[in-house]
Amino acid sequence: MPSVDLNADLGEGFGIWELGDDDAMLEIVTSANIACGFHAGDPVRLATTCRSAAATGVRIGAQVGYHDLSGFGRRYIDVDPEELTADVIYQIGALQALAQAAGSAVGYIKPHGALYNTIVKNRDQARAVAAAVHTVDPGMPVLGLSGSVFFEEARRLGMRTVAEAFADRAYRPDGQLVSRREKGAVLLDPNQIAERVATMVTSGRVTAADGSTIEVEVESVCVHGDSPGAVEIATAVRKRLLADGIELAAFI
Repeated sequence: MPSVDLNADLGEGFGIWELGDDDAMLEIVTSANIACGFHAGDPVRLATTCRSAAATGVRIGAQVGYHDLSGFGRRYIDVDPEELTADVIYQIGALQALAQAAGSAVGYIKPHGALYNTIVKNRDQARAVAAAVHTVDPGMPVLGLSGSVFFEEARRLGMRTVAEAFADRAYRPDGQLVSRREKGAVLLDPNQIAERVATMVTSGRVTAADGSTIEVEVESVCVHGDSPGAVEIATAVRKRLLADGIELAAFI
């Protein structure tokens, strides 16, 4: 039976501000990309999210990003590579401690937002992030976009890469994501999204924003926890994949 991982970005509230329904999402997904305090999340919330993930048997990943709370990590920062490496190490270490206290562990790393998109092409920052993960744990898998220079740098260090596809984001013809500043970048219809994901998983293809068909490598599917209707979208995706005989299982 074919299998695929279903992941979501969680722990992204801050202080009195709630963002998404983490508890509901943890009943649906197989992996949780938990914020590390730089783009979102506060210590108490992250500790609680780690405990909830451990209780539901969901794998924990550290979602590392730029130091940009006010911009939710969605703004590019021209940070020095050495500083970026230190920032990523710091974030991984923080979430590792919280996950361990919850009786679990950080099993993989996923960059967030602008950092995720930047290291598709920016080799200096890609190398800095890969070096940070390798320094902490050379055996730690990294989740990202297939064909990115980040994957090239990670593989150069002998690290495992896991190709991710996005359920609720539009693709450009070159395989990158349409900017959130553009109309139609975020998809909202649960049934259409579920159909799209099923096609991606079974055929390795997706329709880009211009109507062209592009190839996409899928080992894990992301549903953004902060998207409108995220729980409904994740539920529809899960039901459709299971109905098509596809097992949902974490990649670690």
